[in-house]
Amino acid sequence: MVRTTLLLGVMTGLVLLLGLYMGGQSGLLVAFAIATTMNFVSYWFSDKIVLGMYGAQQVSQAQAPQLYRMVNNLTVGAGMPMPKLYIIPHQGANAFATGRNPRHAAIAVTEGILQLLDEREMTGVLAHELAHIKNRDTLISSVAATMAGVIMIFAAMAQWLSWSTDSQGRRQSNLAMMVVAVVAPLASLIIQMAISRTREFAADRTGAAISGDPLGLALALSKLGLASERSPMGASRQTAHFFIVNPLRGRWVDRFFSTHPSLEKRIARLQAMG
Repeated sequence: MVRTTLLLGVMTGLVLLLGLYMGGQSGLLVAFAIATTMNFVSYWFSDKIVLGMYGAQQVSQAQAPQLYRMVNNLTVGAGMPMPKLYIIPHQGANAFATGRNPRHAAIAVTEGILQLLDEREMTGVLAHELAHIKNRDTLISSVAATMAGVIMIFAAMAQWLSWSTDSQGRRQSNLAMMVVAVVAPLASLIIQMAISRTREFAADRTGAAISGDPLGLALALSKLGLASERSPMGASRQTAHFFIVNPLRGRWVDRFFSTHPSLEKRIARLQAMG
């Protein structure tokens, strides 16, 4: 958690430095105001935004009794509040958790994952998502995504400002500003990757403790990896880190800049625990 906090601090500092570099003291104040506003929106509304993006539909105990029973058993054992449950109408096999804290949390699963996994494997996945809620990763992920979005906005502004017109009407470029436009979002992406990968390993470990069955989650990850290769969800890159397995598999760039650690490493660690 200390490492994650430091990385979030670096990301926030990068936003402020971009504002200072581009607009001096006024730019710094604008950057601070934008970052504060975006974090406010992220804290209160990020769950509704991401659930709405994927058309997630809330289900009751009567509508999804088996899913409700598995989650309820896990929350009772872990001493956690019952989260809201959602089903995403998509055949891709995946799941994610969201919400600002354990009392305002939600777990969303796709129709595809419910069809693919047996009860033991599904229990492992649900325990992993509850671990994200318990470890407050859902809020951390939202803040990291928001900061990355702010940096992308400033990078786009820097790219626009990198071109100017001289006294004779000719276009000329500002090399320093062009470098900022390229380096800033790349640094943001690397920091976001580091945060997400760290939290995935922690959620696997905590989830295995909640379910008491690390091998159940290991089996689920093996199936989900194969299913994701065959039928990736095509999620947005800004929200890909929410999912239990990378929903962007297929292109080399998505694998290289993946916010998830390799499934082989995750499975090996879980097998060692088992």
